[in-house]
Amino acid sequence: MMKANDVYRAANGLAHGAALAAGYGGLCLSVLITFEVIARKFFNFSLQGVDEIGGYVLAIGVSFSFAYALLQRAHTRVDVLLAKLPGVLRGPLNVSAALLLATFAAFMLWRAVDTLLVTLEFQSHASTPLQTPLWIPQSLWVAGLTVFSLLAGLLALRAVFLLVTGDISRLNREFDARSADDELDEARHDYVSGTVQAPHRSPHA
Repeated sequence: MMKANDVYRAANGLAHGAALAAGYGGLCLSVLITFEVIARKFFNFSLQGVDEIGGYVLAIGVSFSFAYALLQRAHTRVDVLLAKLPGVLRGPLNVSAALLLATFAAFMLWRAVDTLLVTLEFQSHASTPLQTPLWIPQSLWVAGLTVFSLLAGLLALRAVFLLVTGDISRLNREFDARSADDELDEARHDYVSGTVQAPHRSPHA
């Protein structure tokens, strides 16, 4: 049976891979835009459709980055009151936040899949010079949301498990909103080590 640390190792690898793919996609897009600008300026030539490709890369890149942001606790949370509550109260609220996020991720995935199915049914193409078959970018978009939804569900289950087993301190340590001290500690670590800080969630059961 797969242990919790194996699951988290696989989840971390998947999220990092998705974030890297999104980053390289943005890098390739910037090169393409640079070429487009230079070609128009000096050679009176245009590739046609760079803006369309940019929209696809943005949507796909964002969907693939959701999972990494989730593991890094980088999603925005309004924690003005949460930080002032005792740990025994923060625990159930953190579980509620994890469950709501997993529900929202599943909803986004459901709507994305429905959009993709409609596109496949009608064989839709973009009304642009490229005439892109829309199932291609939409499939990658759905893939990114699938990764996010799976990881959000996994973390929600872990939060429930920690709450049920009474491990409130670990629950809050892994699911509390990141504080200014957490970000400062990470910046210090990055400065000293010169490497990217690993995800803050514990890989242990």
